[in-house]
Amino acid sequence: MNATEHVAEIVRALPKAPGVYRYFDKNGTIIYVGKAKNLKNRVSSYFLSNNLNRKTQILVSQIRDIEFTVVDSESDALLLENVLIKRLQPKYNILLKDDKTYPWVCITNEEFPRILYTRQKTDNGEYFGPFSSVYTIKTLLTLIQQLYPVRSCKHNITAQGIKDGKFDICLDYHIGNCQGPCIGKVDRDTYTEMFADIRKILRGDLQLVQNYLKEKMQAHATKLEFEEAAKLKQKLDMLENYRSKSTIVNTNITNVEAFGFAKDINSCYISYLRIRNGTIIASHSVEIKKRIEETDADMLAYAIINIREELGSDAKTILLPFEIDFPIDGIKFEYPQKGDKGKIMELANRNAKFFMLEKHKQIEGKDPEKNTLRKLETLKSDLKMNELPVHIECFDNSNIQGTNPVASCVVFKNAKPSKKDYRHFNIKTVVGANDFASMEEIIYRRYRRLLDEGEPLPQLIVVDGGKVQLSFAVRSLEKLDLIGKVTIIGIAKRLEEIFFPGDDIPLYLDKNSESLKIIQQARDEAHRFGITFHRKKRSDNFLKSELDDIKGIGPKTKTILLNEFKTISGIKEASMEKLTEALGAAKAGIIYGYFHNS
Repeated sequence: MNATEHVAEIVRALPKAPGVYRYFDKNGTIIYVGKAKNLKNRVSSYFLSNNLNRKTQILVSQIRDIEFTVVDSESDALLLENVLIKRLQPKYNILLKDDKTYPWVCITNEEFPRILYTRQKTDNGEYFGPFSSVYTIKTLLTLIQQLYPVRSCKHNITAQGIKDGKFDICLDYHIGNCQGPCIGKVDRDTYTEMFADIRKILRGDLQLVQNYLKEKMQAHATKLEFEEAAKLKQKLDMLENYRSKSTIVNTNITNVEAFGFAKDINSCYISYLRIRNGTIIASHSVEIKKRIEETDADMLAYAIINIREELGSDAKTILLPFEIDFPIDGIKFEYPQKGDKGKIMELANRNAKFFMLEKHKQIEGKDPEKNTLRKLETLKSDLKMNELPVHIECFDNSNIQGTNPVASCVVFKNAKPSKKDYRHFNIKTVVGANDFASMEEIIYRRYRRLLDEGEPLPQLIVVDGGKVQLSFAVRSLEKLDLIGKVTIIGIAKRLEEIFFPGDDIPLYLDKNSESLKIIQQARDEAHRFGITFHRKKRSDNFLKSELDDIKGIGPKTKTILLNEFKTISGIKEASMEKLTEALGAAKAGIIYGYFHNS
């Protein structure tokens, strides 16, 4: 039995149950791990579908053996897939890139613990976070230091060391920032009691701490211990001030997570927020590199499992921008569009988009060519093109009140204007203001000439206009037998709708997408270039009608006049002396006499 027959036999025997499958190459190396709600249907699709992308086709061509594991639920399949991908790191699986270190708050594992921030997690303490910035952590640690006199020194304080008198008291004790555990001024139990409240603050449970402090304050006030009550009141004010700056939504949203999502042609970007009592207490962002045909839902599910595992999440409600295929046991998914949870989801998506743009800027700074290639690949994917749109041409018509109809063609190469290749057109065969027929004419003339001269054609033609404008342009491509050889689209200004030949339903690209920005830039540049030419032609025609009727005045004299006096009005208002200085007495007399004696 050869390898193909062996694989086919395994596929036929697969159960219709949830599970995880593994593909092996000829060397017995695992090259892909996948999950499935129905193993038979999912694995069969790799061998029966005619619509696989190129990368997936290469993967399938290398499969020589298949193994699978049946599990009890879709949730178990998702978890097992995650474990195997992290352990085996197969060649064709998605790659989670998390090259950024985030700041954490750590409560150390010591007899007399300290609280500090770090970017490296070890086994030396209990960690909270990650936080979005060091500034956030410093604000939080300052609040905690003001509320609780926790030591900040680096001494390894032990009961025996205190007994032996190994430590000297420091300034923090004298100014009230530390209780002096190093010299036995506070016992270990009393000292560590403070950390119960500190942990609540770090988890975002500020209300619990506030309630506790209020009870103590009222108890002191009842006993007429006003000085102690005032100290607690000061602490409550500090907590409230911190909370007012941190709360973003309804405080009744007690323990939820949100995962924002953004993507480009090669990667997706996931932004994670953890919210407690309406306060963001942790945030994290990751990039996931695509490998074959992973869906958005696949990548989001993979990120959820990994991020929750890394951060030790216990939230039971997760807010998502769209549905994922696999449930997670004990977790409720929500897809809010409005309200307080909708605001959280919007913030998470916005963070994901900012993270993506930051990555793009990093790439552009290090490797501009790579960034350009990514933009072109994105445009190719969005427009479902067969070729990379390295060469783009965009056309626009210009006429004002039906006069002097002209057209423009601008050329973009590698997503940037190539101004030396721009072209203007005077409309020759169309009478009056007929933008549709004018578009048909210039498209035909442009590509008839390129074909005759053996010049390369663009991969993408953009027409400024909607369905009708596009249909007239397509007529010319049909005459030139270019249908199917060049992609052509129309862009309608009002809603920025993208139209394809023969399709009444427009494509709407995200208003912030790089693809739409390239198309808009080409359209706007064609409009600017066309308007400039149109204005010049109108001006030339006007000057021609005024000056060409003067006998004895040729092109050279007209040039001198316009350079000296700028406009017809300037020429009319010029004195005989000024005209003589510019042209000499004979020509000056002709010009002056024409405008003043007629």
